[in-house]
Amino acid sequence: MEEFSVLLHRACTPWKGLLLTASILGFWHMSTTAHKTTVSLPRQVVEGENVLLLVHNLPENLIAFAWFKGLTNMTRRIAVYTLHNNFGAPRPVHGSRETVYSNGSLLIENVTQKDTGIYTLQTYNRRGKIASTTSMYLHVHASILGFWHMSTTAHEITESLPRQVVEGDNVLLLVHNLRENLIAFAWFKGLKNMTQGIAVYTVHNNLSAPGPVHSSRETVYSNGSLLIENVTQKDTGIYTLRTYNRRGKIASTTSMYLHVHENVTQPFVQVTDSTVTGHRSVTFTCISPDTDVSIQWIFNKKNLEITERMTLSPSKCGLRIDPVTREDAGLYQCEVSNRFSSKTSRPVFWS
Repeated sequence: MEEFSVLLHRACTPWKGLLLTASILGFWHMSTTAHKTTVSLPRQVVEGENVLLLVHNLPENLIAFAWFKGLTNMTRRIAVYTLHNNFGAPRPVHGSRETVYSNGSLLIENVTQKDTGIYTLQTYNRRGKIASTTSMYLHVHASILGFWHMSTTAHEITESLPRQVVEGDNVLLLVHNLRENLIAFAWFKGLKNMTQGIAVYTVHNNLSAPGPVHSSRETVYSNGSLLIENVTQKDTGIYTLRTYNRRGKIASTTSMYLHVHENVTQPFVQVTDSTVTGHRSVTFTCISPDTDVSIQWIFNKKNLEITERMTLSPSKCGLRIDPVTREDAGLYQCEVSNRFSSKTSRPVFWS
């Protein structure tokens, strides 16, 4: 078990050698307060996917917690989890698709649009009184062509939630069809280097022991899944799950590749005024070190409407207004975005 200028050219990125001086109702970012909060993984949920209602900052000194659907109807409990014996008991609306974890999180597999609604987590202190109540709204979107659904094969397989992972996200390496009659399983990073162990989980006592490369960001669950919070690009790589049977022999080895996409960098706007034969013009340049991005210009907090007096460079990183008039005075910003993230520059006032 020890295994373990517009330069109206194609590019406006003079950062090479010179530095000229981010549905649950949209992309919601977690608060840094200590209050208990919940968020779904992935944030945008489509029917047929698996979703984790991830709990942050669960109160201490609890005896139990309960998930139910709705706000006040206690007959619609999904599950109750008692902490002294790490046991989750199903309730009236529990089905075979729900799994509750010891950190308060709730996994719902193969969601349908009927799963749309409010979900409430209630916690109980050692006096048996309600310690906290937190609700969140989950919206399951209709599926469209091109979404991939998990195979129903009986072989052990893993997937990441969400499938597209960006720096700062939380990701669940979700295991399907974990073998029965296991004594333990271990997660490690890489294929063969057992010194890269993340954690070992022993089944008989439901305990997880950290490995050499474990940090405070990983949590391993009893169904074999691994949660990694606040991922960085350094988390990109191969992750391997190894299981052990009752004879202490390796029962299975399953690997998957996790790619953490880079967030775009916040751009800034450079302004160049010029006057030629009494004609005044201005050039705005969106400076960004990122490549393969889309650029949108913003004027007074709204997307800029291009007029006859305006010229955009081919990549849209340069905006020239010639001639300028009083109506062009105001705040200018540029937004850069890729498939995974977007950033807007600080506003520049021009008059």
